[in-house]
Amino acid sequence: MQFKEGDIVEGKITGITKFGVFAEISKGVSGMVHISEISRTYVNDINDFLKVGDTAKMKIISIGEDGKIALSIRKALPEEPAQKRPKKPYVPKAPSKPDSSFVWEAQPPVASSFEEMMSKFKQRSDEKISDLKRKNPDSGRGRRSGR
Repeated sequence: MQFKEGDIVEGKITGITKFGVFAEISKGVSGMVHISEISRTYVNDINDFLKVGDTAKMKIISIGEDGKIALSIRKALPEEPAQKRPKKPYVPKAPSKPDSSFVWEAQPPVASSFEEMMSKFKQRSDEKISDLKRKNPDSGRGRRSGR
């Protein structure tokens, strides 16, 4: 019998491994079903789904140049109707308590050159660092304790 990709065939399980099952689809013709192609659900142990001697419908998903046939039981299953998930109601999160030390500063909508923006940024950054050092003088990096 000549097989081609996409054919649905009846296969008999002839061997089970950790990574899949081997199935005979015709006299002397066998293929392999990878563990990911056994069921639509997660398969941890193949023995929970199939036993040697079981028969199942399988879809031929590929035939290699070397004659190896890849099969899928999952793709041979009838289509499931699309299930609608119930929409979860939107529940807004409670506003978090704002940090009292943070102060919003309005930024002027003035277009500046890149150099001007960098200069202002550096100036604000230096001011903030000096404020932090004044508030906590012992938090400086690289200082040795006990001096």
